[in-house]
Amino acid sequence: MKKVVFLVLVLAVINHALAQKPGAAIDVQHYTFAVTLNDNNNNIQGKATIEVLFLKNVSSLTFELVSKRADGKGMTVQKIAANNQILPFHQSADSIHIDLPAKAGDKKTIEISYEGIPADGLIIANNKYKHRGFFADNWPNRARNWLPCVDHPADKAPVDFLVTAPDHYQVVANGIQVEETSLENNLKLTHYKETAPLPMKIMVIGVADFAVQYAGDVQCIPVYSWVYPENKEKGFYDYAQATEILPFFIKNVGPYGYKKLANVQSKTMFGGLENAGAIFYSENSVTGTRKSESLLTHEIAHQWFGDMATETEWAHIWLSEGFATYMTILYFENKYGSDTARHMLLEDRSQVISYTKRTQKPVVDSSVKDYMALLNPNSYQKGGWVLHMLRGQLGDSLFWKGIRSYYAKFSGKNASTDDLRKAMEAVSGRDLQPFFRQWLFTPGHPVLDITWQYDKPKKAVLVTVNQKQDTPFQFPLELSFYGQSGKFFFNKTILVKDKQTSLSIPVTTPVEQVSADPSVKLLYEGTVKPS
Repeated sequence: MKKVVFLVLVLAVINHALAQKPGAAIDVQHYTFAVTLNDNNNNIQGKATIEVLFLKNVSSLTFELVSKRADGKGMTVQKIAANNQILPFHQSADSIHIDLPAKAGDKKTIEISYEGIPADGLIIANNKYKHRGFFADNWPNRARNWLPCVDHPADKAPVDFLVTAPDHYQVVANGIQVEETSLENNLKLTHYKETAPLPMKIMVIGVADFAVQYAGDVQCIPVYSWVYPENKEKGFYDYAQATEILPFFIKNVGPYGYKKLANVQSKTMFGGLENAGAIFYSENSVTGTRKSESLLTHEIAHQWFGDMATETEWAHIWLSEGFATYMTILYFENKYGSDTARHMLLEDRSQVISYTKRTQKPVVDSSVKDYMALLNPNSYQKGGWVLHMLRGQLGDSLFWKGIRSYYAKFSGKNASTDDLRKAMEAVSGRDLQPFFRQWLFTPGHPVLDITWQYDKPKKAVLVTVNQKQDTPFQFPLELSFYGQSGKFFFNKTILVKDKQTSLSIPVTTPVEQVSADPSVKLLYEGTVKPS
């Protein structure tokens, strides 16, 4: 019987380890962050209670936490305990190292008491109306500036935030508010509980003066708008768009993963930050004109892609940003039509081409260590274009079936680019390795020199396609043929796979013009001209 129990335990540890960074010693099971804020200075007091499962035998463990720097910013750990036992520890510049022997399969709860002025990650500043506020801004790995944690997307865990702050503030965070209690000295405790597993990059609190509106329910999901009181009317109008956007993704991708959706005007350094169930938008996102529709759509799409289904490593960030980019286009296509989608794709293609002229990097780029550098057209626009071309290869029905299958399998978990490929292969029955390899792991895109000549005696058009980039790509290329006065004749799709592709296309009447990619299906640059 003991052997059976041990085998089950080992299998449980292995299953947990699958979602972790390779070599990880622990898997965080739950975070509770109790944070005390004040109006007199920027010093915060914190207590982190972290439940961990050990994945291997260890003599110590490490959490990320930025220590106090020469400028006085950073966190000082005061005490660490487990099971009422004080633990020895030391701090380095970026981490806490704790002496705690444990065996694979052990579970322990670590309590870390600390204080300091956040060097980053928690923005404590006046807003545009000169009112003080506290806004978490953890992406990509800046949570360590104010929260002890495993600051990596592969370690996801539920979280509770207990925020003690002056009682004139309102507090928003991940999850559902389960407590609000008045305390002595004009303080208030607000407790939010999030039961879905989250990576640190999308854990959040916002503490400020807010006007809050219940915008409505979407399939039993309450949707709220949190804006500065000065922007009340415009903000409520702008952010209420979320109730129109949410149903599209629920219908086409899968169930919404959180118990609420709050859209929050904030001090984030980004245009929008997809914090789970509590999206933060820049201060200037509120205009009263609803020009933020694409921004809201992008961040709401992240609730599925990046938040619930999270990349295993930063190199696979396109699974978050590329998806949110293309899902925004699909939403606009559904709402406004195919011409709008084609315009968005052309704009995105232009950005990819411009970026490639500056740097030749693959979309999945494990060489990047400054993760902010991943916020580039490769991750966003090219990632979106890869999904668009995949949709073109598979057709709408199989594409959406694959997306739903991928999301269902990795919701609440982590996925790599290969995981997406396998999900798409499973529904399509096709080998997609060449497609994924050339578009995601190979730098650049096709650069084409297309020439054509009408051969009157043969009643044919001779077309030659030269690939000018170093590595030839394989792709379908759609060509349009026109006669006198620009009269359209027909479209023909050819397969291009070599450095030079030449073919003769029969026609019944003279051709006077040829154009490429009329339906905007291919990520490429190039020219078409008569030879």
